[in-house]
Amino acid sequence: MISRRSVVLTLTIATLSLASLPVLAASRNTNPVRLFDTDNDGTLDLAEVKKAASALFAKLDRDHDGTLDKRELAGRLSARELAAADPDHDGTLTMDEYLAVVEQRFNAANPDKDGTLDAKELNAGPGRALLRLMR
Repeated sequence: MISRRSVVLTLTIATLSLASLPVLAASRNTNPVRLFDTDNDGTLDLAEVKKAASALFAKLDRDHDGTLDKRELAGRLSARELAAADPDHDGTLTMDEYLAVVEQRFNAANPDKDGTLDAKELNAGPGRALLRLMR
């Protein structure tokens, strides 16, 4: 037999879980320009992008060895992209190697070559690819 206390506890947990869904959805859909635009100019420059990517690198480097392997990258790069970004062919990316990929993706996402990315550029395919390396 299920106790009244178990039912109340289950309902409380379910209610709290449902209440947090809008917050979680909002955090995933938050404008990336607002998240990473440290100078508040409405765009992201390469320095802002690299700062965010560096922070993500540190977070992903769970074993704290200064590199990211395929597991730590968690699908952010395909096997082919990882191989291309890994000049020493050790199966990992150092911070410098990772930031080189970030810079390549930044340049691909910046078709007007103005040195900044706006929301429209970040929402295009190359911009979305860049964002996978930032968050």
